[in-house]
Amino acid sequence: MNSVEFPWLTAIIALPLVAALAIPIIPDKEGKTLRWYGLGVAIADFALMIYAFWSSYDFQSSTYQFIEKYSWVPQIGLNWSVAVDGLSMPLILLTGLINTLAIFAAWKVTNKPRLFYGLMLVMYSAQLGVFVAQDLLLFFLMWEIELVPVYLLISIWGGANRRYAATKFILYTAAASIFILVAGFAMAFSGDTVTFDIASLGMKQYPKAFELLVYAGFLIAFGVKLPIFPLHTWLPDAHGEASAPGSMILAGVLLKMGGYALIRFNIEMLPNAHVYFAPVLAILGVVNIVYGACCAFAQTNLKRRLAYSSIAHMGFVLIGLASYTELGISGAMLQMVSHGLIAASLFFLSGVTYERTHTLIMDKMGGIGKVMPRTFALYTAGAMASLALPGMSGFVGELMVFLGIATSDVYSSSFKVVVVLLSAVGVILTPIYLLSMLRQVFYGKQSEELHLDAVVADVKPRELFITACLLLPIIGIGLYPKLVTQTYDVKTVEVATHARQVLPVVARQQPTSLYSQIFTAPTLATTPIESLVNISK
Repeated sequence: MNSVEFPWLTAIIALPLVAALAIPIIPDKEGKTLRWYGLGVAIADFALMIYAFWSSYDFQSSTYQFIEKYSWVPQIGLNWSVAVDGLSMPLILLTGLINTLAIFAAWKVTNKPRLFYGLMLVMYSAQLGVFVAQDLLLFFLMWEIELVPVYLLISIWGGANRRYAATKFILYTAAASIFILVAGFAMAFSGDTVTFDIASLGMKQYPKAFELLVYAGFLIAFGVKLPIFPLHTWLPDAHGEASAPGSMILAGVLLKMGGYALIRFNIEMLPNAHVYFAPVLAILGVVNIVYGACCAFAQTNLKRRLAYSSIAHMGFVLIGLASYTELGISGAMLQMVSHGLIAASLFFLSGVTYERTHTLIMDKMGGIGKVMPRTFALYTAGAMASLALPGMSGFVGELMVFLGIATSDVYSSSFKVVVVLLSAVGVILTPIYLLSMLRQVFYGKQSEELHLDAVVADVKPRELFITACLLLPIIGIGLYPKLVTQTYDVKTVEVATHARQVLPVVARQQPTSLYSQIFTAPTLATTPIESLVNISK
């Protein structure tokens, strides 16, 4: 482990929060000063994290860096303990980029601008806190703080059914948070010592049944946020009613919090239980992919179709995490970063088209490609990335996941064939529903309710800049994936190695079958040393 003298992470988290507290005293009537203020704070924070990581982060180290630990509330054992490693660093940068662009996308917000930009900055700070927290109570605190701004952003600045969508979001996510608290406290009080330090919790030894229950609790909690079928139903409603900036953050950052937590808690801290749940994750991943793709076909609302597309793409993350290979886990990380960029661009462009047409129903938007050709071109680029066109980031992430599960020596051939084939069905369906979406929206039959002459204008310079800031890294990662993979490769190798170390132990405990007969059991190759031991016996 290494640390630095300046508290970079504390500064990165505190800057948006402190700036939000100053918003009530900023003189402004129409919101023009506030939007520049919010954007300036976001850019400054993003620049601060880039400088910190560029100057002091060691890409060849898998240990925690930028370590900061201070006693905060000693009466309850709460410490301000933050650090960063290969799992969190790329997601922190993704959070900085998406939040900055989302604030820029909210340039025309005139309804309660003080509250809006204050909530955006508080949410920005809490999201960063989730990715760097090394104390379980601190992690839970940041996780909960992030929920409130999202709820308010949907319920105040959302669509016609915004209150229903916001209420459903808060009920799902708040109920899921209870599982984090219960499972976390169970781990903290297990054994002879009581600790909330995440690293210390990972080193504790837990009884098998206890570890399985804790793993299941975390899986439910983080599965809601990812989202995993059948805990996903809040997402289409939230996306359908949220404003474009809200949807950008929902798809670009919030879903990635669930994937990050699954790696940090379920795989790193509970590797023995992961042995039993890994095939469940793979199966749930396949269900997400196929179910999400099929449901996307049935959506007439543009943003709901993209929401179900996000559910399908998160299925690849689950399969990668279940693969037990360095390539698969690396692919899951790349898929999270890639999808964050792609989904943010598509939801932003959905907001652009909504501003012109005042509808999200695709049948009522036909023919707008005639008056919005540049928007159509940008939308097409985003859709091509989403359907995993070679040369774009979506292709690399999905390919790594496929190769990771296909080359895994943990699962039997029949299990891998079923997973790969069913996942491929989802991959085939994806271009169909995305291309049909483009056809309906931009070159479909013109709706009688939509007068093209009333459509104000094509994409404007500000909107073009926001989209370019998302599409350029999408293409850059697609052409040179090492731009992202080098930030976490050392860490994903460590995670995969750590997870695989417990496989032979569990296999020896259950010599007849590692999993129940529901799953095609993995075949663990016997190492030469184990063979000699067996012969000597």
